[in-house]
Amino acid sequence: MATQARNTPAWIVTGPTSGMGRYAALELAQHGTVVLVGRDPDKLESVKAEIESATGNHAVSVVCDFSDIENVRAAAAQIVELGLPLAGLLNNAGIMPNRAEKNLQGWDLAFTTNHLGPFAFTEALVPHLPDHANVVFTCSSSEDPDNKPAVTVGFRGGRYISADASARGEWLPGGSSKPGFDAYATSKQTNLATVLALAREIPRLQFSAVEPGFNPGTGLGRDAGPLLKFLAKYVLSPLAPLIKNWSTPKRAARLLAATLTTPQQTSGVYYDESGKPMLGSAQVRDPAFSDRVVAETRALLSTQTLSQSL
Repeated sequence: MATQARNTPAWIVTGPTSGMGRYAALELAQHGTVVLVGRDPDKLESVKAEIESATGNHAVSVVCDFSDIENVRAAAAQIVELGLPLAGLLNNAGIMPNRAEKNLQGWDLAFTTNHLGPFAFTEALVPHLPDHANVVFTCSSSEDPDNKPAVTVGFRGGRYISADASARGEWLPGGSSKPGFDAYATSKQTNLATVLALAREIPRLQFSAVEPGFNPGTGLGRDAGPLLKFLAKYVLSPLAPLIKNWSTPKRAARLLAATLTTPQQTSGVYYDESGKPMLGSAQVRDPAFSDRVVAETRALLSTQTLSQSL
């Protein structure tokens, strides 16, 4: 590996092949080496080449499917083995399927990809991050049942029962009528709970959450129909900078990169699309709830470890 890569800080970003993840990777390349973690090797290599051509800085591709916990742990081990001076972690990968789907283990695809995978990834890398390093999660106000913009588009907040129930694709009753919304909102609820709980549990690191605003140009809607994709790209995206609570992938990426690379004075802060502190739902702000989410997530993931060893 090039000496330059070994002597510059290395920033890990997940989901870097499209939308704000890609732009965030390009922003982070201004600050050193970028470790690109995603599921499509060809797209990873394309972003890697773009970074190295545009900035002259090094980038590393690590293939990882966040719906596969074994694969997630292997990817984290691969990153550690690179021997790079790790500086921070941006958990940005996420999906929002418009129907219930399962991974190979039979777990809910959205909940696993958005929460269980990033949680296992973070836990594996935490011991290898230096003191005061930033760990940032891309979150969403869809988890808050009292957030008016989220309610307007059909969300009814996170519907967490337990980690086991979420893995089975079961949510509290009274949720959204739109397929996939409860799974997505609950995964974002548990992302934010993870940030708040780990900020208390691991004071040597700085944990932050970012609500990037409604970004019609992101890749979350990959399952949307052609008409909706067209409208999102050519009609809604140009209007986003003019609308409150909306943003663009480039603007969101700058915020994510800045949150990751700037020393944070306080751990456990949730930032809105303008970079100002905001509050999550009343439930997620209850320490007993966020601690329970982390404890139940660890217990569930430990069963995956046990099943692999049998």
